[in-house]
Amino acid sequence: MNRYLVLAMRRASFDTAVVPLHQQFLEDLRARGRLELSGPFGDKSGGAYLLLADDLAQAQTIAHRDPAHTSGGWDITLYEWAAR
Repeated sequence: MNRYLVLAMRRASFDTAVVPLHQQFLEDLRARGRLELSGPFGDKSGGAYLLLADDLAQAQTIAHRDPAHTSGGWDITLYEWAAR
C-alpha cells in the first residue's frame, strides 16, 4: 500500500458539529488498518492524516467519504507521500 497525506483545512463556514463525525471516520479507518497518523494543527486551522491506499484513486474515494469533506466545511487535499 502507498501512503497519502490528507490535509483537511477548515473553511470559515465549517460546522463544529461535524468534528466528532470526522473523528469517528478516522477511528474507523484506524481500525481497518488504513490510517497511520492523524491530528489537528495547533492553530485550529485544520489537520492532517496519513492514509494507506492502493493508489491515488482509492485514496481520493476514501478521503472524499470523510464527513469533513461531505459537509463542505473543509478543503481536502491529497498528496502521495513517499515517507520512510
